[in-house]
Amino acid sequence: MSCYLRHLKDLLNEAGIEVKAGSRKQIDETIHEIVGVAYKDCAAWKQVKKQLQDENERRVFIERLQIAVK
Repeated sequence: MSCYLRHLKDLLNEAGIEVKAGSRKQIDETIHEIVGVAYKDCAAWKQVKKQLQDENERRVFIERLQIAVK
C-alpha cells in the first residue's frame, strides 16, 4: 500500500499535505480515485507519473488531492 508516496514527497509538500501513519491510506485511496485506478491496483503509480508530466494535469491533480485530503 502506498509505497509510491515517498516519491511524491515534494508534490505533497507543495500541496500542503503531511503524510502521517494515520493518513497514508486516505491519501493512497484518494490518489487511486484521482487517476481512475481501482484501489490497491499497482498501476496507480504509472498513471500518477503520466499525469504529472503535463503541467495542467499536475495542477489539477494537486487541487483534487488538496480538496479530498483536507
